Amino acid sequence: MKSSRTWAIARKEWFHIFRDWRSLGLVILMPILLMLLFGYAVTLDVKKVPMGVLDRDRSQESLSFIHRFSASPYFHLCFYAEDEKEIERLIDRGGVKMGLVLPWDFSKKIKAGKKATIQVLLDGSDSNTANIILTYVQGIAREYNLEKTFWKIERLGGKKPKPPIEGRPRIWFNEELESKNYFIPGLVAVIMSIIGVLLTGQVIVREWERGTMELLISTPVRKEELIIGKLFPYFLLGLIDLFLAVLMGTWVFEVPFRGSLLLLFLLSCIYIIVALALGMTISTVAKTQILANQMAMVIGFLPTFLLSGFTFVIANMPFWLQIITYGIAPRYYVTILKEIFLKGTDIAFLWTETFILIGMAVAGVWVATKSFKKELR
Repeated sequence: MKSSRTWAIARKEWFHIFRDWRSLGLVILMPILLMLLFGYAVTLDVKKVPMGVLDRDRSQESLSFIHRFSASPYFHLCFYAEDEKEIERLIDRGGVKMGLVLPWDFSKKIKAGKKATIQVLLDGSDSNTANIILTYVQGIAREYNLEKTFWKIERLGGKKPKPPIEGRPRIWFNEELESKNYFIPGLVAVIMSIIGVLLTGQVIVREWERGTMELLISTPVRKEELIIGKLFPYFLLGLIDLFLAVLMGTWVFEVPFRGSLLLLFLLSCIYIIVALALGMTISTVAKTQILANQMAMVIGFLPTFLLSGFTFVIANMPFWLQIITYGIAPRYYVTILKEIFLKGTDIAFLWTETFILIGMAVAGVWVATKSFKKELR
């Protein structure tokens, strides 16, 4: 393999990229658009839950209990209902996500030291949100119960009891428990997968459609020189997109970056080669650019979004699906990104993922080279 011929192919591809300024602009803008769309749209945070209240008691005690919800950042008190039917209508129409019903004898039972029963109505159409809201409600009710229990004991002349266990939780790596700190590093992997596969998914098939592949075939350029020469310009574009994605993640979304920037870019270079080789393989197999785009989205985007651990926890997937995830590169790259971003992990803890990605990169380039036939179709 001669470097002069490889460089000639790379120069030819550079000229094509810069001639098509619209596509070049899209390549630069795509990571910015994807970061903005996914960064603001993909979130698991549940705050300001709209709620309605039916307070039959209308006492100081019931107002005090309701205030615990309205003062919480997780709830937004929108409506005071007159009866249960109004609460049901609000939930049916989507006006509120939760209805709180307090009985007429709420304060009477509280003051008598008896158990008061309240009703919580939840919109369960989104099961994940409903579970999170239920957890918030249980937390507020638990604090209220402890306060009233201690008050009752002190009123009877007893000494305020001390809990046998005092929990002092300390959250590492994502102290605010914000989902953006979890999603943004994985989003970098999604962007690099989409960009990498789409960039090279049309390289070879475009040459066939334009009739210029016959000229390349007639030259002494070898398959390896052609594949590597065409990969090189897109590898540099991938690094630019990676820089933009990391910059937006840290500056726009303020995700903490605790690791080594150099290590992140070195390991990302390996993954970019994996993604570009996959796109090049698609380009050698597909017959048209439309088919290449469709294959790139199905093979490049969907596994990264669904099976890499970016959106869904792999341990919660069926066992047969967990086995499949071991064969896709985004699983390892998402792990690398989260470890470097949030934990500041060094290479000593990332050898396994690094070696697997290196193996996939070598195998990907080899498959792309073998799948390309230097002959007329």
